[in-house]
Amino acid sequence: MSQIIKPKFRELIPKKEPWSFKGQHGKLAVIAGNSIFTGSAILNSVAALRAGAELVKILSPERAADIAALYLPDLITIPLKGDFLGRKHLPEINTVLADSDALVIGCGIGRGEETFKTIIEILKSYSKPCVVDADGIRALASNPDSLDEIKQVHNNNLVITPHANEFYSLAKVAVSNNLDDRIQKVEACAEKFSSTIILKGHIDVVSDSTRTYLNRTGNTCMTKGGFGDTLAGICASLLAQHVEPFYAACSAAFINGLAGELASKNKGNSLIASDIFDYIPIIMKKYFW
Repeated sequence: MSQIIKPKFRELIPKKEPWSFKGQHGKLAVIAGNSIFTGSAILNSVAALRAGAELVKILSPERAADIAALYLPDLITIPLKGDFLGRKHLPEINTVLADSDALVIGCGIGRGEETFKTIIEILKSYSKPCVVDADGIRALASNPDSLDEIKQVHNNNLVITPHANEFYSLAKVAVSNNLDDRIQKVEACAEKFSSTIILKGHIDVVSDSTRTYLNRTGNTCMTKGGFGDTLAGICASLLAQHVEPFYAACSAAFINGLAGELASKNKGNSLIASDIFDYIPIIMKKYFW
């Protein structure tokens, strides 16, 4: 078993100098959503901005991008023609990725074969830190022959954020509710994929195979769609701010869960993922800045 770590959160994010300028402390690209799942890119992106990323650019099929643009003027959107991500979009995507510090990919993006192939092509060519969530995980699981190439490109800077079912798809092993079982299997998966894994659950297990963190924030009010999207966005935001992948993952799990706890004090089981946007800055100020 790897070493159990308790991060000192306030030491992780580099301090801004007085002459800092826009984008210097985090330019994030978000590839998420499709014509049906239009909210994922918004949840990724607003959570990322609230966690400190300075510029967030959304690359989504047209309907999702247009809805995001209307939701918040702070979001930069690049509409991709059509209803789903495809290889025809790669030139446009690569132009944006060249000027980014990190990427989050996969939330609400769909499970079509063409979309999966496009995700794999992006992961093979984009070497900067990256969060892979949701359908991005399914794409990895469906293309095992690409694993070695992706590992070489990313050199331990991938963060993969599965729930139990996605973990089974990825690692080909089921996890129980036994914490020791989860720790052992997450550590093995992190080693296999040369990545940091966040296995989401009642207690989140975060590991890069040599270090493990157990996150106990969050509650049962968060068992709704969208909280994985906010988690991925927060993690990617920290990666864009040059936080090491393992500590970005630990921090994101802590922030997302605690924001849900605070929001649920007023909302209870009516809590939805966008409710935590106003609580992320409170946590960042208290624990990180």
